[in-house]
Amino acid sequence: MTPEQQQAIEAAVARKLMGHLQKYPEVQNIDLMNLGYFCRNCLAKWYQSAANAEGVEMDYNQAREIVYGMPYEEYKNHHQQPATEDQQQQLTESQKKATE
Repeated sequence: MTPEQQQAIEAAVARKLMGHLQKYPEVQNIDLMNLGYFCRNCLAKWYQSAANAEGVEMDYNQAREIVYGMPYEEYKNHHQQPATEDQQQQLTESQKKATE
């Protein structure tokens, strides 16, 4: 595999992952964070960072709109559910692991 092929494959996988998360908004960010130590907001931060590294000016809200497929506030109003106490407790532990 050439470096160009690898980059194209990785980009396709990233697009597929973002599309998958957009298709299934019932998968809550807090659940992603608790199980995988990342969420849609993490993807947006990584997207913004990669864009900026390539010389493309992009702020966090622009990156979130790309990842969420709509403005974040709109997504939040339509799809985000209140976290349970158990989810909040798990999040505390997950955040520790995510920063290791």
